[in-house]
Amino acid sequence: MTAAELLAKYAAGERDFSGANLRGANLSGAKLIQANLSGANLNDANLYEANLEGANLRGADLREAYLSDADLSGAHGYNP
Repeated sequence: MTAAELLAKYAAGERDFSGANLRGANLSGAKLIQANLSGANLNDANLYEANLEGANLRGADLREAYLSDADLSGAHGYNP
């Protein structure tokens, strides 16, 4: 799944992106509040200033993800 596809689906009301392959995706500044990203591959993704408030990140691969200034308040499963 590309970043553009994810953002279009999110804008259309979808919130379940569990297991999505977003390796290297540019999601800088994205608003993904309450998104289910459990088990998603976010390895090397750019999440700079992304809003992941209340997101489910359990089992997500966040290795090498750029999370500077990302809002992770209330996110589940994120252990820096």
